[in-house]
Amino acid sequence: MSESADRATAPVMAMQGITKAFPGVRALENVSFDACRGEVHMLVGQNGAGKSTLMKILYGAYHPDEGEIRFEGKAVRIDSPADARRLGIAVIFQEFSLVPYLSVAQNIFLGREFRGRIPGQIDHGRMHAEATKLLSMLGMELDTRTLIHRLGIAQQQMVEIAKALSQNARILVMDEPTAALSDREIERLFAVIRRLRGEGVAIIYISHRLAEVFELGDRVTVLRDGKNVATMQPSETGIDELVRLMIGRDLDASYGHKLERTPGELALEVKGLSSDRGVAGVNLVVRSGEIVGLSGLVGSGRSEVVRAIFGADRVTAGEVRVYGKVHHGGPVRSVREGMALVPESRKQEGLALIRSVQDNLLLAGLRKLFPTRWFSPARAASTAQALIAKLRIATPSPRRLAKYLSGGNQQKVVVGKWLSAGSRFFIFDEPTRGIDVGAKAEMFGLIGELVAQGAAVLMVSSELAEIVKVCDRAYVMREGRVAGELGRQALTEENILRLAMHHE
Repeated sequence: MSESADRATAPVMAMQGITKAFPGVRALENVSFDACRGEVHMLVGQNGAGKSTLMKILYGAYHPDEGEIRFEGKAVRIDSPADARRLGIAVIFQEFSLVPYLSVAQNIFLGREFRGRIPGQIDHGRMHAEATKLLSMLGMELDTRTLIHRLGIAQQQMVEIAKALSQNARILVMDEPTAALSDREIERLFAVIRRLRGEGVAIIYISHRLAEVFELGDRVTVLRDGKNVATMQPSETGIDELVRLMIGRDLDASYGHKLERTPGELALEVKGLSSDRGVAGVNLVVRSGEIVGLSGLVGSGRSEVVRAIFGADRVTAGEVRVYGKVHHGGPVRSVREGMALVPESRKQEGLALIRSVQDNLLLAGLRKLFPTRWFSPARAASTAQALIAKLRIATPSPRRLAKYLSGGNQQKVVVGKWLSAGSRFFIFDEPTRGIDVGAKAEMFGLIGELVAQGAAVLMVSSELAEIVKVCDRAYVMREGRVAGELGRQALTEENILRLAMHHE
């Protein structure tokens, strides 16, 4: 083989023998990983396997305890994200890094603004024009002067992707880029990824959606417990084998069997609900002992409905009844009436990240646990330990800060805090977003247990298969309204899409 051919097939980046430890946990142990020009290298593993830690080392956010990084065959030291950017490395992290009170264009070009003709000035016109062009590549029509905090999660995700594309990266790392996107947005993103691959960009793609491995991947590497398990071509394996490699055992990765349940008392009744965030005239009911889905395309108003029901958004018209009583007021009142909301963004709205696991587990149930307002450290500790055991939360200690847990374990903590509050009606907004296949199975198992014990569940999900396989029936949203209801026999992906996309 010629020297030029060797250079073409040699990795543009190679991480060798990477080891990283944090207090109480060894995140990575002697991990090696590389990326070549013009390939999509999939990186998979359970939450806590070390995927994000490895990429943060590549990006300079963490420093390895051992090992080295080679770029174009030469050892390099990446001490900061600025060093990574100079090498042509761009990263789209699962948790957004956007500034909420800056505009879309300002976020995309933050720190890389175009200079105006006068020294010290910024060429805002060019910046907005370039931002519009990037978003158009992704099929997004968005006013680039809009402040980030006014956008939904899916729109923010597309801005993050546009921000990475604007850097003309040689290595592009994508950490769960499709977790908040609709099917149509995913198709557009995949088209962009294939174009970048054709232009010679090395793409490292982290995903819990294993079907994406076979649709996009040229190679796939599996991490488990901070160690390399295997690297192979997707054609050499299958989903069942990947799951086994990820968790170290066989797992029924299905959603479980939908039981024939007899609904009980009316837990939630919504009549003509409208809110100041675009919800208009919504009617729905949920009974104890059933799981009711809330589906629809991204931007259809699903999250806005559940936020209005919970009192997080202002209701402008209509009525909400919880267990027969008219409900009004904010989240504090909702909690007292037995309602629980597991929000779409667990880190921003579901957890106090700089507080301990124990503090988070007890937060919603303080009034119930300590009705006399006399705090008992012994009861607090025993309650937290019982919830950690019940939910199988992987943490070295109840004192561990919540921000250090994996996504799946953080989600369990969010659910646990509502269990400590004695909640009877649970709203799950995208309960499996950003968690691995094993954690998904546990989450659906937990939801099933809650319903079997008489709880009522309203579940929002962008994954149509989850709605079909988990829910007893479902409402489909379109443009802030309920487009229709699907009973058990009619609940199919085709029927959901028909209601979500077409006026009848």
